[in-house]
Amino acid sequence: MTYPTLLSPLTIGPRTLRNRVVFTAHLTNAAVDGLPTEQHASYYEARARGGAGLIVTEEHCVHPTDWPYEKVIHGHRPEVVAGYRRITDAVHAHGTVILAQLNHNGGQGSGMYSRRPLWAPSPIPDALFREVPRAVDAADITELVEGYARVARHCRAGGFDGVEIQASQSSILRAFLSPQANRRTDDHGGPLVNRARMLLEVIAAVREALGPDLVLGVRLTGEESIPNGIHLDEAVAVAGMVEATGHVDYLNTSIGMATETLHLIEGSMAVPRGYSLFVPSAIRRAVSLPVVGVGRFTGPAQAEQALVEGHCDLVGVVRGQISDPDFASKSEENRAGDIRTCLGCNQECIGRVGLNRWLGCVENPRAGRESVPLPMPHRRGRTVVVIGGGPAGMQAAATAAQRGHTVTLYERAEHLGGQVRVAASAEGRGEFGELAVNLERECARSGVVVHTGTDVDAAAVRALRPDAVIVATGARPVRPAWATGSTRVVDVRDVLEGRTRPAGRVLVFDELGFHQGTSVAETLAARGCTVTVATPAMIVGQDLGLTLDMEGWQRRAHAAGITERTDVLPTAVVDTGSGARVRLLHHPTGAAAEAEYDTVVCSVHQRPVDELWKQLSGSTFEVHRIGDALAPRRAHSAVIEGHRVALSL
Repeated sequence: MTYPTLLSPLTIGPRTLRNRVVFTAHLTNAAVDGLPTEQHASYYEARARGGAGLIVTEEHCVHPTDWPYEKVIHGHRPEVVAGYRRITDAVHAHGTVILAQLNHNGGQGSGMYSRRPLWAPSPIPDALFREVPRAVDAADITELVEGYARVARHCRAGGFDGVEIQASQSSILRAFLSPQANRRTDDHGGPLVNRARMLLEVIAAVREALGPDLVLGVRLTGEESIPNGIHLDEAVAVAGMVEATGHVDYLNTSIGMATETLHLIEGSMAVPRGYSLFVPSAIRRAVSLPVVGVGRFTGPAQAEQALVEGHCDLVGVVRGQISDPDFASKSEENRAGDIRTCLGCNQECIGRVGLNRWLGCVENPRAGRESVPLPMPHRRGRTVVVIGGGPAGMQAAATAAQRGHTVTLYERAEHLGGQVRVAASAEGRGEFGELAVNLERECARSGVVVHTGTDVDAAAVRALRPDAVIVATGARPVRPAWATGSTRVVDVRDVLEGRTRPAGRVLVFDELGFHQGTSVAETLAARGCTVTVATPAMIVGQDLGLTLDMEGWQRRAHAAGITERTDVLPTAVVDTGSGARVRLLHHPTGAAAEAEYDTVVCSVHQRPVDELWKQLSGSTFEVHRIGDALAPRRAHSAVIEGHRVALSL
């Protein structure tokens, strides 16, 4: 066995896990009217079928005052039990242990949905939600403790193997523990033993509600990374108090807090793998309970190493099992190379949920839609030709081949990957290239015949006599009108593909607000250029906030000396011989200013390469257009469309 520790069983309380792979709690946005759905059951079942040893569901709110976002599960309502049973029956059918996470978000929420004031230890507004909560009194605390016990009883009735109490990143229990949020002067405030009292009361009540035959876990924040917050020494001390109760079977860990240091909780690819292992490592040295470690585990080798080195007893793999539900079974079958590796891009798992949509995944077009049945092919064994080997074309080819069709893919370049490969060449974006690597492997496993370095025209396609053609020819840069005839204005792709190598003073003009502009700015700064990023938006890289990349970008930009200019757009550029004089309009005021740069790099919208599609339209065979050839967007749209069109054949 290649990963003997990761794949070995472990007993936690009254249950034995078949391996150490944990699908830890995270939001899916699949609840409807506060109740669990068939999508929950199908979603968790897919990871159980894929071999996960332990699944902890998303949070279940324990009290009506906690409704922090629209699609949360209202665990305090008795109607949830039927939905719980559907989830647990589906997961137990595959031999996986499943727990429900119990929580009250406290002041880290909003009264928008509940129309009630928030409850918290002290009337201190959260930095993100900016809503002043009401400090709970003794009667409220008693009511809250009973709320945790009530939901634990619902979970028992719903067939769960136990529950996990969240006292970590977004929890009223975390707030009681944190000196920053707890300014009380009664027996629930002040010294740590008082601040931990609420957690210990909840643990006792939940254990009584569960009985001795179900699992009880607690998730703790090890380091909040905020002034006067929870730091590692107090987290270790709290872990000792939790173990001393004798009621708890394991400890889970986290780093950061939602909302002020949310970027630490779900680190993007800019954050090193295993970045938070120091937290479970310190707690494990202080307690004898099994400890779960988290922190961007993307492959079984990394997880095995963390276990062997003694940092933790179990490994939380969330995004890795969103992108590939068979993460554990492929590890067990020595097929780690077949795992669809998480990119750490955070675009669909975190960014999409942050927009109040159901969870998705750039890598996995089925993520978040597991309950939606796939259509039957209209006719198996069709001859399908795919033109273009970017993410849209590769996904279409792989899915079509898996559906029983004979698929041939043609790519003009010498390598597959399209713009994904280009994007991955930028500073700090290398892991994004795993999307192309994973799709290329999937095409190979699915039997797709691939021809690279081959440019096919309409006549060549017709000569193949296909049943269906999928055009995924991508997009090309568009030169802005204001650039006129300047030789100093180039596109991001010109830089990353090596057609030009700017030096000296560089202006990066960014209309897209995502990684294209900021990553090329970092790339050029690393090459020694003096870089300014200008944008018509109010903030550079405005969409980086969705993927939790904003904080890292700002720190790195400051360290690299990158200047940022907002609310401006170029209106003219004139070559001077020594450079390019750019006129920038400050659009809120109408004021204009000029500055000279050696090169202007544009991160702007592209135009579809759709000539082949137009030439093939009206053919006797089916013709489909997908990805950027249809409309230039982000990688997930390309993957989704490739999958969708292949299902329609």
